Amino acid sequence: MGGRIDMSGVAIEGMSRSAFMLRAALGVGTLAGVGAVQSFVSTAFAQDEVVSVRPGGSRVDLEILQFALTLELLEAEYYERALAEATLSESSRELAQLIGENERQHVEKLKTVIDVLGGKPTKPPKFKFPFSDDAAFLELAEALEDTGVGAYNGAAPSVESLPVLAAAGGIVQVEARHAAAVKMARGVSVTPAFSKALDMDEVFEAAGKYIKGS
Repeated sequence: MGGRIDMSGVAIEGMSRSAFMLRAALGVGTLAGVGAVQSFVSTAFAQDEVVSVRPGGSRVDLEILQFALTLELLEAEYYERALAEATLSESSRELAQLIGENERQHVEKLKTVIDVLGGKPTKPPKFKFPFSDDAAFLELAEALEDTGVGAYNGAAPSVESLPVLAAAGGIVQVEARHAAAVKMARGVSVTPAFSKALDMDEVFEAAGKYIKGS
């Protein structure tokens, strides 16, 4: 249960292999009840004021933000569609609602930062997810959250603006809490000493082969 998660059922339309590689290259048990982890995963941004960045942001920061936005769009849609299409237990449904709301807030915040920096937020790609039972939902949720944390960690050293770095830091902390909550629901250990940063090759290995049209 604790091995590498297979994301082979995930496909993304609307982003080419080259576009994904460009963005990635820039930096890149059961719960006692959701109430027990409400405060653990409820805050979507640690500090709202960190989005007070100025126009004219760097190309690198904008590309990193666009990449982050694509990942957040994927996660937000995953939880939204899981609630509509998957067969979930009551606890998993509550967890999906809670995390999904966080992901929607992440999407809106990233769009705001991109706008302020003078960029145009990327259009949502088309996603395809393999929905079946509760166990499959949690397994893929864990994979998506772990990939998101690794991508943020990998991108952080390339960020040029401190406010943008603070904004990303506010998100990645919550993504890590999401990952921990899902692992708890699956009965998987949540106690590694370090969270891994994913470089370009690792990000593409985790998600690139699930992009349609690549």
